Amino acid sequence: MTDYKALYQQKRTTAQEAVKLVKSGDWVDYSWCVNHPVALDRALAARKDELFDVKVRGGVTMWMPEIAKADDAGEHFTWNSWHCSGIDRKIISKGMGFFAPMRYSELPRFYRENVSVDVAMLQVTPMDDHGNFSFALSASHLADMLDKAKHIILEVNRNMPWGFGLSGSEINIRDVDFVVEGDDPAIAELGGGGEPSAVDKAVAELIVKEIPNGACLQLGIGGMPNAVGSLIAQSDLKDLGVHTEMYVDAFVDIAQAGKITGRHKNLDKGRQVYAFAAGSKKLYDYIDRNPDVMAAPVDYTNAVGVIAQLDNFISINNAIDMDLFGQVNAESAGVKHISGTGGQLDFVMGAYLSRGGKSFICMSSTVTGKDGSVKSRIVPTLTPGSIVTDPRSCTQHIVTEYGMVNLKGLSTWERAEKLISIAHPDFRDGLIADAEKLGIWRRSNLR
Repeated sequence: MTDYKALYQQKRTTAQEAVKLVKSGDWVDYSWCVNHPVALDRALAARKDELFDVKVRGGVTMWMPEIAKADDAGEHFTWNSWHCSGIDRKIISKGMGFFAPMRYSELPRFYRENVSVDVAMLQVTPMDDHGNFSFALSASHLADMLDKAKHIILEVNRNMPWGFGLSGSEINIRDVDFVVEGDDPAIAELGGGGEPSAVDKAVAELIVKEIPNGACLQLGIGGMPNAVGSLIAQSDLKDLGVHTEMYVDAFVDIAQAGKITGRHKNLDKGRQVYAFAAGSKKLYDYIDRNPDVMAAPVDYTNAVGVIAQLDNFISINNAIDMDLFGQVNAESAGVKHISGTGGQLDFVMGAYLSRGGKSFICMSSTVTGKDGSVKSRIVPTLTPGSIVTDPRSCTQHIVTEYGMVNLKGLSTWERAEKLISIAHPDFRDGLIADAEKLGIWRRSNLR
């Protein structure tokens, strides 16, 4: 019988010793979101002057890594983000970071087939009696990442919640090189975007009316999905299920309001399934050893074929802007990168394929720039350089505070008419003139 405690002591070391595994030219993986290392990152940063061309991967970064803080950090480290947060954007703007485009559902396969990992380091929970460490809040792609890694260093954080999950949510002490006991930092928290605005509430009210009892929910991050979640928690809806990429505070509110049972889910009945979680301490406490929630690899949570098997699937996501053809941009402002494709396209497609399912892309009708100018989020054509997150062939329900339209089955002129009808009134005449120039406006429109 394996003596896991003895094996733990054999592999236990300091962060300074552990990061000596990293050599110039290596690919180092920091894992994902709240699982990024802290003590190990600090120790690696201390080796800066003796290392060159170290390429580091991460994603949804919640705090500035130590390796990115020095003025000359880019001469030693290159940051590669799978999905950009505000921190990732700051690293990129510093000239030492880059974005790696992907559909999030494909990330585990990237590790199996396309990328190499010399050293992986990440925060985990303390070890249990069976020698296992939980990935806590990020099943995501971590099992495949660690399977590919030549060396694995775990940083134990006693504040990490234990997340129950499918295969791919834990690692055993037998499979790691070193264990480092960190400083037990508090888990980074992600705000819900503050109190919902009047526009958020108006959009949420339109969407909640479309949700039936027994529906299975996916919520994106941001003010509007958060407002939808708050409204659901206050509604008369019942027996809801959850199958989502990201688990956010709104789900906790809905569950604690007694709205979630998962009894009608075709898969994982009774379980709220997610790929990773980030939010407040309330969320982390709720997940800790809670059998109602289940972490799963992202190639399961975000698989279009899996989503399609869940009846009455409701997908709710944000957009930056969209054009009159129905193309949705949810990841850039022209060539300025904002976030990433993530799982939005997978959920848009999966929800539509679900029996009774619906996909919603929601946004305010306008946005106010730093100079105070007001612009329409519904535009004739996307700004050059903008990324098409959802192609026009996949979009279904589009929602602003001025209404909701369904683009499925509509020709180009019908789409233009529908979208202009939910644009801000101040911009509608201009959009009609643009639609005429684009050849997607009939004389009989709006008669």
